[in-house]
Amino acid sequence: MEFTVSRADLVRELNLSQGVVEKKTTIPILSNVLIEADGDRILLTATDLELGIRCSCAARVKKAGAGTIPARRLLDYVRLLPDSDVQVKVGENHWANLVCGRSKTRIAGMSRDSFPELPEMPEQLAEVPIGVLGAMIAKTVFAISSEESRFTLNGALLVLRKGGIVMVATDGHRLAMVESSGELPGVNTAFRALLPRKAMLELQKLASDADPAAIVQFSGDENHLFFKLGDRLLLSRKLTGNFPDYERVLPKDQPNSVTLQREEFRAAIERVAQFSDERSRAIRVRVGDGEVKIHSSVSETGESEETIPAEFKGTPVEIGFNAQYLIDFLRVVPNDQVAFWFKDPHSAGELRPAGEKADNYRYVIMPMRI
Repeated sequence: MEFTVSRADLVRELNLSQGVVEKKTTIPILSNVLIEADGDRILLTATDLELGIRCSCAARVKKAGAGTIPARRLLDYVRLLPDSDVQVKVGENHWANLVCGRSKTRIAGMSRDSFPELPEMPEQLAEVPIGVLGAMIAKTVFAISSEESRFTLNGALLVLRKGGIVMVATDGHRLAMVESSGELPGVNTAFRALLPRKAMLELQKLASDADPAAIVQFSGDENHLFFKLGDRLLLSRKLTGNFPDYERVLPKDQPNSVTLQREEFRAAIERVAQFSDERSRAIRVRVGDGEVKIHSSVSETGESEETIPAEFKGTPVEIGFNAQYLIDFLRVVPNDQVAFWFKDPHSAGELRPAGEKADNYRYVIMPMRI
């Protein structure tokens, strides 16, 4: 195999493979990226057996073929080269020879024969703008459980239906649900799947590098989910198991609400949380006439209190929350104002964007006993 490729193009596409390539693996080939050269393009493939990515870029192919090269080492080296063309030649012994200007390097590769085959994408199920998908992931991914024993909560529930998309994530202490309304071409029946956290992070990376209006072609089979964006294809194994019935968790009866300036609320919580217990991150939120008071104290380190003016008329109530859970929501919601809904100190509270379409993003958070 022999080809010449622009250094910038190669770095851009190799960057996408880094989140997929297995860093510490007992299967050495999974640390490599498969490069296939044919026609006027090279195709790059990386996988950890759970997640796979396939992307390509233009190249001048002198001799078609394929080989695998350690992904991290290749990227780290090519990134340091001058901005010029890179000549790559992979011989029968699987060593890759790279020439760029006066730089010449040899990297030990491996045979492509032991590189796993990725499944082919089945017939398309739906088309979704990448900007919509990226925004939905940003609003839910932080609520995913990090406990590996709760594997059905190690991803988000993705529901595609005639009226739009729903994405839900929970770790048992909080739940983030976001809906995007609008007809999805090709979707006639509801499609549900559990999308792993790692796949969501890679989709976010694809979204950050693309026009928000660019269309993702989505598909799925019994075991995998497929997301095709232009020349790039991301595929992921589905999580197995049953996701909790999230609709039962959504509060039905919340007679009290208070509207707050998002940035003011977030900054106050971040300051007060400096004096919360490091493990529980517990703070007290007291809603009273005309104000919201945030307080925390740890006997060994000190205490802090902030008061925010707010419109509220009702019975004063004090509820304990994990400060980090509140901050996570306030960092991603785009609105200037947020509404805090609650019933009593023992029931789940709920945060939503204030204003129109407030119901399309709901964040339910369980109270803490302090």
